[in-house]
Amino acid sequence: MTCDNPGRVDTSERDRLTRLADFLFEAGMLRKTPRTGYQFLGSGAENVAEHSFRAALIGFVLASRAGADPQKTMAMCLFHDLHEARTGDFNYVNKLYNTCDARRAMADALAGTGLSGAVMPLFDELEAAESQEARLAQDADQIDLIANLKEELDRGNRYAAAWIEAAMARLRTEPGRELARAVAGTDHAEWWFTAPDREWWNRKNGRAPGRGGGQEE
Repeated sequence: MTCDNPGRVDTSERDRLTRLADFLFEAGMLRKTPRTGYQFLGSGAENVAEHSFRAALIGFVLASRAGADPQKTMAMCLFHDLHEARTGDFNYVNKLYNTCDARRAMADALAGTGLSGAVMPLFDELEAAESQEARLAQDADQIDLIANLKEELDRGNRYAAAWIEAAMARLRTEPGRELARAVAGTDHAEWWFTAPDREWWNRKNGRAPGRGGGQEE
């Protein structure tokens, strides 16, 4: 898989199915690759795979609301950090001192898989941020961060408020700003703690409040 030049990756001797297997194992590395900005926030944690999954869902939602292509936007989000399986995640302080060739890492990850023709144009379009889908995908990336920050704010980390404000300023589309405001204004636990049934915590062993003793049949 490597050649005499340690800076070059050569997969030419591996057949396509083997390269697809390689690719899936490589994608699995994202489960083990932490997002490093939380070191500075002081609380919260996630890996790149977790981030990419919800960003893809958010991208689908945003594109559906904006009249853009949901599948294309979702695919951009799904692949946007794949290169970090090779480069790792650099937080903003790391980036002051370190650089990486994200496009080369992506191209090497896809080489020999037969996927380059479909994925690399998505990567380039996202980086250019000129299409509606690309701008929505970039917003989805930020809104996933905002959602995580809101959880940390709800749990008492006051520094998360400043991070949310900074992430809000990076949003590029009105649908993104609308959804981000909704996320920032909603308690992260309401969907399960109060919204379905505000009396759920009064139920014991399946018995509704006020129905008398004993378990229900």
